[in-house]
Amino acid sequence: MDIHDLKTIPLFSELDDDALNDIARMMVRQTYKKDNMVLIEEEVGSTMFIILSGRVKISRISDEGREVILSILVDGDFFGEMSILDGQTRSANAVTLEDTELLLIHRENFLRILHDYPQVAINLLKELAHRLRRSDEQIKSLSLQNAMGKVASTLLRIADDSGIIKQGQVEIPQLPPQQDLANMAGTSRETISRVIKSLGQLGYVKKEGSKLIILDYDKFREDFS
Repeated sequence: MDIHDLKTIPLFSELDDDALNDIARMMVRQTYKKDNMVLIEEEVGSTMFIILSGRVKISRISDEGREVILSILVDGDFFGEMSILDGQTRSANAVTLEDTELLLIHRENFLRILHDYPQVAINLLKELAHRLRRSDEQIKSLSLQNAMGKVASTLLRIADDSGIIKQGQVEIPQLPPQQDLANMAGTSRETISRVIKSLGQLGYVKKEGSKLIILDYDKFREDFS
């Protein structure tokens, strides 16, 4: 595969061409159609996935049978690393939200990369720490905030992951479906619709089809985080 693809991935972006060529030989490129189940919770897994293009939904099923969306991953993100690191079963489901191109790497190869290229291990730890902080924020949001706060916090998480910054505004090019937003915020589709409409009336956001624009990102974050 082309090492230029690896240079766009934060895990490997600081490595030289020799290292990237070595790593590229350990990877397999694979395309998944929309709504394809890539990982299943509790299954045994020995492969890690890196997104070259597309979007992947990471979720779990609650004891009541309700889907809880943990995150929506985009280009450059990775998943499946927990089973790689501890050898346990998968901790969540992963489903493609659109046609998606992934890089696959098996456990023994990734562990060798971590051993041979410490910078990759450092970058992995940084990303895992970032995810842990975000999980703490999500727990706080779901337990302490009202409906508007929960939805706004969810929009902030999506904006931080996939938003495009333009002169103080942040554009989310493709907002997830309302049911997915509800599963992320721990609320209902009706609440999502009502809150986004209210945020628009209050001048926080503007919705254009599937695109949502946070009109003043700094103020939005100050008021809802």
